[in-house]
Amino acid sequence: MIPSFIADLTRNQSYDQDNFFLIAGPCVVESEDLVMEVAERVSGICKKLGIPYIFKASYRKANRTSAGSFTGIGDDNGLALIKKAGERFQLPTTSDIHAHEEAAMAAPYIDILQIPAFLCRQTDLLIAAAETGKVVNVKKGQFLSGPSMKFAVEKIRKAGNDKIILTERGTTFGYQDLVVDYRNIPWMQEQGVPVVMDCTHSLQQPNQTTGVTGGNPQLIGTIAKAAIAAGADGLFIETHPNPAVAKSDGANMLQLDLLEPLLEKLVKLRKAVI
Repeated sequence: MIPSFIADLTRNQSYDQDNFFLIAGPCVVESEDLVMEVAERVSGICKKLGIPYIFKASYRKANRTSAGSFTGIGDDNGLALIKKAGERFQLPTTSDIHAHEEAAMAAPYIDILQIPAFLCRQTDLLIAAAETGKVVNVKKGQFLSGPSMKFAVEKIRKAGNDKIILTERGTTFGYQDLVVDYRNIPWMQEQGVPVVMDCTHSLQQPNQTTGVTGGNPQLIGTIAKAAIAAGADGLFIETHPNPAVAKSDGANMLQLDLLEPLLEKLVKLRKAVI
């Protein structure tokens, strides 16, 4: 079943109550054209397949490897475009925040505040996000086990917010690779929260000497299918019409044209395992 607070956010959409939900969009707001194209196309695919959909784009990328990496088009501009896409296509939206003062700034524009994996233990950030009353999606740190995420959940609940999502995004394996431990999905679900599988960032190859993170996007389908089989409540997929020219994380995003055939398979798999 779709979690109640996700069902509330997606109440304008028609979907199968037994389906997984999808968080998807480009890594970062590059332009209005990109935001609108991705939101419209993914929304259409999800309507066709009965998948509740949440549009995702970062208004700012704060955790870049190189000082020369693209970080965004400005906070106000980025947030305004995310909100515009949500209103135009009647979609809930999400973006990541990086410091406690960003929570109140971003909350009027988006429905879900995403906490980056590297910041999942930042108490002031978690509390500030919780106090907005918005849904809070915390990505599991690459350095943490699934069971240890109970402390992030406790911090948010003690701040008076029970609308929590946890996202698995892989675990550090050496200096330049990640692996996915699918035990983390049921382990994190023990906290009574929905668990999402990040199918793109879990395939990153960080710490490249070029200053640009690598990736293995050809394995996105593998990660997604295994997550659905393991009982994930939702999937997170970053997608772009042409990842080769994307301004952030192009090495691990799914080409937009490949999204529909992948989701078709995942919907069939979901029906087989529930």
